[in-house]
Amino acid sequence: MMAVEAGSSRHTLAAYRNDLERAAEDAGVLGDANTEKLQQLGAKWSDLAPSTVARRSAALRRFYGFLIDDGLRKDDPSAALPRPRLERPLPRILDTAEVERMFAAAEDRAASGEPNGLRNLALLELLYGSGLRATELVSLPRVAVRPDQPFLMVRGKGSKDRLVPISTRAQAAVANWLEIAPGGRPWLFASGKSHLSRVRLFQIVRAMAADAGIAPERVSPHVLRHAFATHLLSGGTDLRVLQSLLGHADIATTQIYTHVDSARLVELVNTRHPLATRNRQPPR
Repeated sequence: MMAVEAGSSRHTLAAYRNDLERAAEDAGVLGDANTEKLQQLGAKWSDLAPSTVARRSAALRRFYGFLIDDGLRKDDPSAALPRPRLERPLPRILDTAEVERMFAAAEDRAASGEPNGLRNLALLELLYGSGLRATELVSLPRVAVRPDQPFLMVRGKGSKDRLVPISTRAQAAVANWLEIAPGGRPWLFASGKSHLSRVRLFQIVRAMAADAGIAPERVSPHVLRHAFATHLLSGGTDLRVLQSLLGHADIATTQIYTHVDSARLVELVNTRHPLATRNRQPPR
């Protein structure tokens, strides 16, 4: 059902399979589990992170919903599943100076004409310049970036397509990479018999961070996506626009980027609020 009807990706399918298998280890045969069995999961999962408990509970709720919809079960015991309180963590980001250092180091390597240097600069331009997810980036087709089109068509989560703007810098970096990239492959960043893997992209990004003198453990493809979003928001981008650029189904997900620094918030209040331009009358 998840694969055919919901159209879930293989990563989502693997995550659901893992969560259901771990739950079965604690609750027995899931199709036969009753309310009492599910109530015991809270104690058995007490050592797990709240996010892990929430994810497993969500997988089970969907599983029992499927059983009921298909007439395989009449009662729904999922109300007994634990519901941990979650606080969404703030994303890790880089400041603009650190991003500039990464670009300077990547541009120096690309200037030598080294193939990997040209490829890595194109990867960095697309990650930070367009805010792509790792999977979206590595699976881009070879013809995704065109000189006459300032947008990319990206297939994101849930197989949903969206338009993403691409900067002239990124277009130039991709064009330079394509001049030397191996031909006859359908992907922009081909590797072996397929495209560059997410794991390899992770390694490349960390290596670029190290080149720039930044602790590699602080940087990942998703950290660059966070930096893209945060820097746009602090520059005045509307939250709804940012939601569209990032491909978030729910604006609540986008709201994690509202952690702009207090100085920026004070500046906005002092310059944009209607009372900011009102002349203050001296007290009598």
